[in-house]
Amino acid sequence: MTVEIGKQAPDFQLEANNGETVTLAKFRGKNVVLYFYPKDMTPGCTTEACDFRDQFQQFHDLNAVILGVSPDPANRHQKFIEKYGLPFLLLADTDHEAAEAYGVWKLKKNFGKEYMGIERSTFIINQEGTLVKEWRKVQVKGHVEEALTYIRANQ
Repeated sequence: MTVEIGKQAPDFQLEANNGETVTLAKFRGKNVVLYFYPKDMTPGCTTEACDFRDQFQQFHDLNAVILGVSPDPANRHQKFIEKYGLPFLLLADTDHEAAEAYGVWKLKKNFGKEYMGIERSTFIINQEGTLVKEWRKVQVKGHVEEALTYIRANQ
């Protein structure tokens, strides 16, 4: 399955840090900022999560929900949330089903080693569940502001 702008975003069923099972369909009627990141507690992922935290109220005011997704288990997500005061749900995609559905589970190379992992990406899904914007291979600096600007301009 591939995601495509203008088409229904793939639904998923993932465990959240609070133990709840979350589906995309649950957020119909709201804009959804679905961001995939490689790993809790790492420098880039922490910066990105804290940037979303710092802009959380502005997203909320635009009827937007932020959902972070990584392969980390829900209990690790909860520790990440507690350590950095994150006010949004983090979803455990331990089997990388959602990552594969969104085309972000990729072959990566680091220090000459190859492995499968998340390619940092963000998707904006409108109130009807349609994918309206995507950013792939996200550079963390300035990205959250870019996502916020897009939602503001497309209300």
